[in-house]
Amino acid sequence: MMSSLRLLVPLKLLKLIAVLPGALATALLLNSGVNLLLSTPTEAQEVSRSLTLRSDIQEANSKTGVITARGNVQINYPARQIQATSAQAQYFSRERRIVLSGNVYVLQQGNSLRGETVTYLIDEGKFVALPDAPKQVESIYLVPEATTTPAPTANSAPFTPQPQFTPAVPVLPRRQPDLAPPLSSPSSPGSR
Repeated sequence: MMSSLRLLVPLKLLKLIAVLPGALATALLLNSGVNLLLSTPTEAQEVSRSLTLRSDIQEANSKTGVITARGNVQINYPARQIQATSAQAQYFSRERRIVLSGNVYVLQQGNSLRGETVTYLIDEGKFVALPDAPKQVESIYLVPEATTTPAPTANSAPFTPQPQFTPAVPVLPRRQPDLAPPLSSPSSPGSR
């Protein structure tokens, strides 16, 4: 009887170990805020490279690698200076993309983007926005002020009024045309 009890404890422990990662992931995702690591950096880089996702409800599918957040979604990604809000967000961990939908607003370095659906391709750092059918996507970009003096480029040379080029065909010096008719020599028969 004692041997069967000893056997049951390791089996229960093995089952608990098998279930624990999924339960732990679910418990973490059901919290109001979740940090999604977008890569596997060192511990010092984890804080700066993490993406914080807050929402009313969150679900994670360990088979597909998709995390879905619904209701008052807020995203903060300090490494890329991105903040976003939407009704729903889906993080596709295998494809490394985030799809925001429902009244999406994205703010990055002072530039903003509004649309019904916005996809963020993480590796490319690229946003793709789509509007609702009769509406349009709206973007507001900060345009830096022009400088008062243009910065010289690497190929710019000082201005010279004379062109500095070599003609393809060599230029021969011009001969001065003779202005006076040729003089007749005294030995010629018609000079007397």
